[in-house]
Amino acid sequence: MRLTPQLLLAAYSQGVFPMGHDDGEIYWYDPDPRTILPLETFHVPRSLKQRIRRGGFTVCLNTAFRAVMSACAAPAPGREHTWITAEIVDAYSVLHEYGYAHSVETWLDGRLVGGLYGVALGGLFAGESMFSHVTDASKIALVFLVERLRANGFVLHDTQFMTEHLRRFGAVEIPRSEYHQRLAQALTIPAQLD
Repeated sequence: MRLTPQLLLAAYSQGVFPMGHDDGEIYWYDPDPRTILPLETFHVPRSLKQRIRRGGFTVCLNTAFRAVMSACAAPAPGREHTWITAEIVDAYSVLHEYGYAHSVETWLDGRLVGGLYGVALGGLFAGESMFSHVTDASKIALVFLVERLRANGFVLHDTQFMTEHLRRFGAVEIPRSEYHQRLAQALTIPAQLD
């Protein structure tokens, strides 16, 4: 089954997302519990606030989408294999061209050093992956993203699975049934990420 923009949008609207596997196949997930990052209680650790105040980074939206995806897909220590296959990169790049997939890029001295990407649909932002080549670069991208989501009327930030990294920002696990209720409400909101 080809990953078309229509298929991806239909999946996200039902709470389902794809991941590539080592066998070359795409599998679909709807985890229970589901992890979300509540926008109203998003917590920025004090040390990160200080790092942001010191400056030096430039943060942009949608200026290097494919480069962010490629960096997220690259092997890293402790993660030699990735679920972000070439097919997924191509499919989400088309979704980006359609205005549904977005990236946040963190730059330092003209070099892409961190970022994240995800899918926006109604008042939902489904975070997919992030990367960092410099300490705090992906975290700074996340802070920028949450500020934009709040300002633009988003109500649901899906992060799929819990990690210690996300827990530090206030991520919580909720039952799949509650996620689907929140998703249905979020899809009625005409939010835009710009």
